[in-house]
Amino acid sequence: MKRFLWYCFSACFFTSRFPVNGIKIFLLRVFGSRLGKGIIIKPGVNIKYPWKLSIGDYVWLGENVWIDNLAQITIGNHVCLSQGAFILCGNHDYTKSTFDLLISPVILEDGVWIGAKAIVCPGVKAGSHAVLTAGSLANKNLDSYMIYRGNPAMPIKDRILR
Repeated sequence: MKRFLWYCFSACFFTSRFPVNGIKIFLLRVFGSRLGKGIIIKPGVNIKYPWKLSIGDYVWLGENVWIDNLAQITIGNHVCLSQGAFILCGNHDYTKSTFDLLISPVILEDGVWIGAKAIVCPGVKAGSHAVLTAGSLANKNLDSYMIYRGNPAMPIKDRILR
């Protein structure tokens, strides 16, 4: 019943073009998300299971972000998920004829920026202030204060904040 209710509310207020951020925050909390302050949720965001989601303070979820949290997703403070980013917790074991579902949590530490249409795969931990550039795919952990690009994502340079 919980999943059905979430599906209905999600279709009306999240995956649609509904613009009112406060109602989205309220609904996520009602359905079990742990949320900080100053969170912005743009239209078209898809969150599979809010009860498996923890978001820190001042986080930006851009248009059409997809949070496919079959396992826990933890997002730190001052994190930006740009338009169309995918955060995935599940995959299938292609080596078995039963195609078993494999799930692993994802952690995005403080200051992480996931670029537009980038993909974070199950089990990835993005260290503090790591950047995954637009269109890149992270299938391994991202080190703190590093910028990653490509498929698979490779470190290209240090992230220096001023």
